[in-house]
Amino acid sequence: MNEKKRAKIILKILNQIYPRTPIPLKYKNKFTLLISVLLSAQTTDVNVNNVTKNIYPKYNKPEHFVKLGRKKIEKLIKKIGIFRVKAKSVYFLSKQLINEHSGKVPKTFEELEKLPGVGHKTASVVISQGFGLPAFPVDTHIHRLAQRWGLTNGKNVTQTEKDLKRLFPKKTWNKLHLQIIYYGREYCKARECYGLTCKICNTCYPDRKTPLKTKKA
Repeated sequence: MNEKKRAKIILKILNQIYPRTPIPLKYKNKFTLLISVLLSAQTTDVNVNNVTKNIYPKYNKPEHFVKLGRKKIEKLIKKIGIFRVKAKSVYFLSKQLINEHSGKVPKTFEELEKLPGVGHKTASVVISQGFGLPAFPVDTHIHRLAQRWGLTNGKNVTQTEKDLKRLFPKKTWNKLHLQIIYYGREYCKARECYGLTCKICNTCYPDRKTPLKTKKA
């Protein structure tokens, strides 16, 4: 079975299991989506949502966070991992949005990736979920699953993103990246499936007998 055939099978299975894909991070506007994605690095979406549910009703614009200052932002997000680093990014990101973009979140990769604390994956999520434009955010989980499913050679997340974009129609990208995340959390877990037990792994590799070792991003 070649990679294009595997991609078609995977898409069919994911569409059957996840016809709808709610966005896991809770937000009020494009700015708070950007902040939530930034905060979600090295922690869970649930943890971020638990913290931001007490923040966004009152603070949801760049001006609010600039007025708060770094120390107060730290106090608000202290339950999230590496909160001091993230508070610094949130503060300077907010200042930059006001100074360079009239307080609005830009909609291009180039502009987003110039913001403090915003890498390509974060920009991809904002482009996809905030603006509804085609993007394929690839995190460590999608990188791992794409290797298990024979969709990439696993060199790095950049290569994985290119491979997934090549194999799947552009119109599927925004929904598909969420479907893959949901499926990985529920069925193809890092320390449970090992490329052997879930429906996608069994269908794509029915003869696989030994656990698959994946390359880290």
